[in-house]
Amino acid sequence: MNIYFDTVGCRLNQAEIERMAGEFRAAGHSIVGSAQEADLVIINTCAVTAAAASDSRQKARQAFRAGAAEVLLTGCLATLEPEQSAQLPGVSRVVGNPEKSRIPAIVLHHPDDFDTEVLARKPLPGPRKRTRAFLKVQDGCDNLCTYCVTRIARGKAVSVPVERVMQDTQAALEGGAQEIVLSGVHLGSWGSDQGNGETITDLAAYLLANTTMQRLRFSSIEPWDLDERFFDLWEDPRVCRHLHLPLQSGSASVLKRMARHTTPEKFWQLVQLARKKIAGVAITTDVIVGFPGETEQEFTESLAFVNAIQFAAGHVFKYSARPGTTAARLPGRIHGSIAQERSCAMRSVLEQSAQDYRLSHIGKELSVLWETGRKLDSGDWLMHGLTDNYLEIDGLAEIDRCNKIDRVKIRKLNVDILRAEIILSFETGE
Repeated sequence: MNIYFDTVGCRLNQAEIERMAGEFRAAGHSIVGSAQEADLVIINTCAVTAAAASDSRQKARQAFRAGAAEVLLTGCLATLEPEQSAQLPGVSRVVGNPEKSRIPAIVLHHPDDFDTEVLARKPLPGPRKRTRAFLKVQDGCDNLCTYCVTRIARGKAVSVPVERVMQDTQAALEGGAQEIVLSGVHLGSWGSDQGNGETITDLAAYLLANTTMQRLRFSSIEPWDLDERFFDLWEDPRVCRHLHLPLQSGSASVLKRMARHTTPEKFWQLVQLARKKIAGVAITTDVIVGFPGETEQEFTESLAFVNAIQFAAGHVFKYSARPGTTAARLPGRIHGSIAQERSCAMRSVLEQSAQDYRLSHIGKELSVLWETGRKLDSGDWLMHGLTDNYLEIDGLAEIDRCNKIDRVKIRKLNVDILRAEIILSFETGE
């Protein structure tokens, strides 16, 4: 059987389809790069915003129009709206998050979960191909952020056992992955349900000590989960100098209505600690504008705080009311035009700080993991990759350097991507 995977949303969704793809491969099936080639299309949906839910439905329609014989929906939208999802054109099966890990067994009509030999990871073909290996190490969330529907769709926080994480890590490394990205809904809560006192710090330290990985990166991690011991991990140069810390608002009163376990002051202190412990660290974030009841003064406070932090990059979301969340019942809905104005203003501040961060690296030497390449008419390859501190880099190479790590010198900024010159290829030393 030919199977095509697609996804909308977070890095955790990417990690899940990679895991499923590996299990289908181990059972003797083929993973293809488009819906047109597929007997079965599996779409891992998202519902974090109304736009993400709409994109998920559109993915299902596109698969149907492409002629896929069967379409299976899973993920958060499929969990929250199973009946509506099942009515989408071409959708033959809907599997909610609680049963997602059993999709290979369900599709292959196996009565129980089956054990197959773990194969070396292969990047997914097609648009979901990722050189970096995204590994799911945690699911669910016990936080009660008032705007978040993901905790409803994903359930309580659950840690993936260290043995399973190690198994997935080894499969990724055997498949040639140079970078491992640890992913989860509430990644920093890893270990909290295991009762042995271990934390995400212990998991990362174990992986570093027992594997030959070249890079380890954390996906989004809540600021209140981190302590000074966590920052000791960066004594190992393989840990990427990048932290994605969701702020959501720079206003103390809005954060309180969001039920976030932090304040602007605590967040500021954490950022200063991170910058003290990790030279050149990129700190990126998420910000919501137009939260119910957000006054002009609260938005001004949030904008000023984001400007003061000087993030290396950030995502801005206009508040989207999600059914079943506490915030959806709050008074003071912000008019769409006002939310749009605030979104533009916040994006402008973040884009400027991101540009300043890029410019500060001109003339510096960094290591780059090349993720894609395109052969030019000249015969050279135009490579595109990512530094450990989350800078996008372009550079010319004589041969395809995809999935290789090179030392480069940053020469200039081209719009929002840095152009670099390769000065050292690590595997050859030349």
